[in-house]
Amino acid sequence: METERLLAGGVHRGSVDYGTGSSLVDSDRGPSEAGSPGSRRMSYSAAGESCSVEGDDEALYIQQAVVFIEDAIQYRSINHRVDASSLCLYRWYYSRICQWGLGMTIAVLLLLAFAERPSSFSYSSDPRYRGPSWEPPCGLTESIEMFCLIIFCLDLAVKSYLIGWEEFRKSKWLIAYTMVLSASIIDWMLSISMICDEKLRVRRLIRPFFLLQNSSLMKKTLKCIKRTLPEIASVILLLALHLCLFTMIGMLLFAKTEDPEKNGEWELYFRNLPHSLTSLLVLLTTANNPDVMIPAYTLNRAYSIFFIIFSVFGTYFLMNLLTAIIYNQFRGYLLMSVQTSIIRRRLGIRAAFQVLNCQGASSATEERVRVDTMLMVMSKVQMKTYYRVAIVKEVQQYSAVGYIEREAFRKLFDELDKDRIKEHPPPPQYNSPILQRLQVIFSHYYVSIVGNAVALTNVMCICTILVLNSEKSIAERDDYYMEVINCCFILCYLLEMSLKIFAFSLRGYFSYRNNIFDGLLTIILLVLQITIFATYRLPYSHWDPASHGLMSLWEMVRLVNMLIVFRFLRIIPDIKLMALVASTLLDLVKNLRAFAGVLVVVYYVFAVFGIWLFEGAIKPPAQTSVISNSTMENITSNHSMVCGTYEQLGYWPNNFDDFAASIILLYNVMVVNNWQAFMEAYSRYTTDWAKVYFVCWWLTSSVMWVNLFVALILENFIYKWDRSHSCSVTDVERTRYETSVQLMFKEQIQEPTEEELICQLHQHPHLHLHW
Repeated sequence: METERLLAGGVHRGSVDYGTGSSLVDSDRGPSEAGSPGSRRMSYSAAGESCSVEGDDEALYIQQAVVFIEDAIQYRSINHRVDASSLCLYRWYYSRICQWGLGMTIAVLLLLAFAERPSSFSYSSDPRYRGPSWEPPCGLTESIEMFCLIIFCLDLAVKSYLIGWEEFRKSKWLIAYTMVLSASIIDWMLSISMICDEKLRVRRLIRPFFLLQNSSLMKKTLKCIKRTLPEIASVILLLALHLCLFTMIGMLLFAKTEDPEKNGEWELYFRNLPHSLTSLLVLLTTANNPDVMIPAYTLNRAYSIFFIIFSVFGTYFLMNLLTAIIYNQFRGYLLMSVQTSIIRRRLGIRAAFQVLNCQGASSATEERVRVDTMLMVMSKVQMKTYYRVAIVKEVQQYSAVGYIEREAFRKLFDELDKDRIKEHPPPPQYNSPILQRLQVIFSHYYVSIVGNAVALTNVMCICTILVLNSEKSIAERDDYYMEVINCCFILCYLLEMSLKIFAFSLRGYFSYRNNIFDGLLTIILLVLQITIFATYRLPYSHWDPASHGLMSLWEMVRLVNMLIVFRFLRIIPDIKLMALVASTLLDLVKNLRAFAGVLVVVYYVFAVFGIWLFEGAIKPPAQTSVISNSTMENITSNHSMVCGTYEQLGYWPNNFDDFAASIILLYNVMVVNNWQAFMEAYSRYTTDWAKVYFVCWWLTSSVMWVNLFVALILENFIYKWDRSHSCSVTDVERTRYETSVQLMFKEQIQEPTEEELICQLHQHPHLHLHW
């Protein structure tokens, strides 16, 4: 499901992660286990005079080399069983269909939370208008869940076999995997015995563990966060001291007086210690600024100094210092993880060379691999086609010699660290000088610039018409002019597309990614325009035809306009800085799946806890109707009269009454805009201890995770910015950057020495090398 492109575990077997994203490695085994059945033994004499494998199976050499190279490509450890049957099982386990199947099983299990009671299958989450939700019958979700648990049991069995009993006992993750599976099955049996009427399902809380254990990247991310916590704790402690100090000062400044007109600040924000702490904590996130200051500021402008000093020191100094610490600590951990990833790759390549050298050399002193053997191995390795072609091309250069030396063998796989250069098909050859001249003109870069100018003009025309018609209803609008403009511009887009196909050929046109985007939208626009003509005939002034078919004329025109506006994104690849930002975002999507996975886990756990704690806690008034901003007659709760409260703001859809609503509420709190309204409402409807839940979520999501994400964006962007100085816009288009963290830290990585690699090979638990 996932390859280790971002992080990798250490090569030392004492701290290996046994997940699907990591290798299934084995530790040193005892002498009695070294010659156990099922383990093919490879031995090398200390004098270096012979090299043999028990059974002398040439196919086994090839199979071992193939698996070791695949491990190197995916940054996996090579410390796993290497007999023929185990290697077949190992490759099947890491096959795309198996990994995707396991990933889909995890996704289905996690998605069950939306269907289980309380079900999220309702049109609205607002309790005032929400109808009865569809509740699955007892046994439906439980059957799906048991099917997923059976697959996880098979997954655990395969992992346990591939690593062996000794390493299974050393793996905390696999032991935890066993315990979580056992607890889930027991809890499932309790649900069935209670006819699905239990109030608390413990297994819902531990389901995210299956997502974590399936990816070594997520486990390494958690380890990194754990390593960063001491430094973060020191800043949070300073932040807490800052908060407590200003809370006490604020309670002294805004104490209750005899004059009720001067007690506004005390009554709203500094009534007691918990209320004062909450008010200043929210001010730290700027969510209640300047509301918290207004009652005191109205009485005396000097009171503003208190709030300004608090915000400047806390929000701008301490919070940004926290970001800097997270960035520095995480970057150091990334560098260390990248170092171990590179060692894994070099070790896998060295192991592949060793087994192929043993297969082809007459003595162990001859460190060489036959070219024909290497070509056979590369034909069986599962890897991206363009990397395979590049490596095979390098191998074929040694055909005249007939063999490849050890250092040359290692350099073959340097192709894995290179960018993929996208070669475009050659343009068509025309015999006519006029056509040749036209081909040169239409293939020029300025044609794209003219096309961008036309697209900009089209967007400006649409914007002008929208502004003019903004106060008109759909019935009052005259779509005649909009249709005429759209027709003209669509013809221009079609002409541009035709000219480029003439200049580059059809294959050459679609070899550019921006042309694929551009051409696809042009074809969709043309089809929509033809549909409009076929349905409503040709337009004329004051055109108001009746609606036909599935879509009205206005809906069709609106869809065309939205696609035209969306098509304007074609300018991104032609502006270097914009293309750089866009490629950075794409790299984040591709390479930071582990961090998104951990965020999903955190969201899931807090959502389940929220449902347990606050389901049905907030009840709407008995008789309510839709409340407009201008009238307040229908409000029956006294709290709704207070500006900024949960009721007055109409936040009823934000609740913990089902899983989907819980996710949305947690997101709204993470954004920290008006998050104090949720915290105040739930503490009022339940207990003041509800604030602890919301503060923990704020610390986890907004403080920890957002800062971590900012740090990763900075590192990714800085890396791409440094590389972009030597690239033009054309180079950026030709080069498909597949940025990984390994490449980011490439200049700071120390290559392992030959002695270190030999030492690791000597400690392999299944090859049993004897030097």
